[in-house]
Amino acid sequence: MNQLSDRLNSLSPSATLAMSQKSAELKAQGVDVINLSVGEPDFNTPDHIKEAAKKAIDDNFSRYSPVPGYPALRNAIVEKLKKENGLEYTAAQISCANGAKQSVCNAILVLVNPGDEVIVPAPYWVSYPEMVKLAEGTPVIVPAGIDQDFKITPAQLEAAISPKTKVLILCSPSNPTGSVYSKEELAGLAAVLAKYPQVVVIADEIYEHINYIGEHQSIAQFPEMKERTVIVNGVSKAYAMTGWRIGFIAGPEWLVKACNKLQGQYTSGPCSVSQKAAEAAYAGTQAPVEKMRKAFERRRDLIVKLAKEVPGFEVNVPEGAFYLFPKCDSFFGKSAGERKINDSDDLAMYLLEVAHVACVGGASFGAPECIRMSYATSDENIVEAIRRIKEALANLK
Repeated sequence: MNQLSDRLNSLSPSATLAMSQKSAELKAQGVDVINLSVGEPDFNTPDHIKEAAKKAIDDNFSRYSPVPGYPALRNAIVEKLKKENGLEYTAAQISCANGAKQSVCNAILVLVNPGDEVIVPAPYWVSYPEMVKLAEGTPVIVPAGIDQDFKITPAQLEAAISPKTKVLILCSPSNPTGSVYSKEELAGLAAVLAKYPQVVVIADEIYEHINYIGEHQSIAQFPEMKERTVIVNGVSKAYAMTGWRIGFIAGPEWLVKACNKLQGQYTSGPCSVSQKAAEAAYAGTQAPVEKMRKAFERRRDLIVKLAKEVPGFEVNVPEGAFYLFPKCDSFFGKSAGERKINDSDDLAMYLLEVAHVACVGGASFGAPECIRMSYATSDENIVEAIRRIKEALANLK
């Protein structure tokens, strides 16, 4: 008997989680798999944050919190936005959730009606179009290839806007490409959006601190955009706190109140202890953040250098996050014995089963000509993974 809803049946499973699971299954069988599919830092949460969590337990922060999070955490986020981003918000304009993923989904669900269009630049994070489908909206995919550093232009944005357009989802630094929009590039997009006041921007800035070109830029900095932008951020990437599940939105109060209303009916406030840990992350020393950023930058340089030496790969230089997104369509149509590579998903599976390196095919990111590699792993793993990949790809004829 199948009584599942049409809503669920319209969704695709997460390709990143699926590949991570297949990698884990092979490892459980004793296969030496190097996992470049996972989207989380390989560092431990800094000690002062863990100590704050332990203290929160001892201080009995064990009861329900307010739906949008404790005032102390929201005020710490207000200070972070003011100090780091030059943006003025009040605690009433902040709502915390169970990770930035829920924050994005909350914003989509409160904004999008059936039939509304949501512009999603591609390559995109795998969950964006699926969340739009969940809201019964229509994802409008705007492709940006490696030749334009995977970033859409103002002309592309304007061409995609219709009377049905409700939302633009913008991710910078980007998952899966590591591309970062400059202030000038964001100004160009803002100038287009100024003509269409009905369009709200969901600005996913979760990789803000993993940035190799200097100061992070938010589209919310432009006066005409601040009241039409929902900033999404959290502690998972910058502070190596993926499992703590704390994200937040900052935006116009009417929209934040709507997200609180929605969240109040299906999860309520996020974990109380995690909130106290996140408060310490924002209010305490930022030295561990910079230490991790420098390590990621070194790894970025290493993997770019090695990947450029792989015949058949086309590689750009990501400016943030911890992903490389090489174009690999030169291998499509090639074979190794009875095994034929038709697309990047086939290639990713080939690399997993033959080279024992887990990557993710680009189709689920809206870029079927690419594969995603995470370099949130050791230098030694990066060197060995690219060696294995190079050797396996040389066998495709």
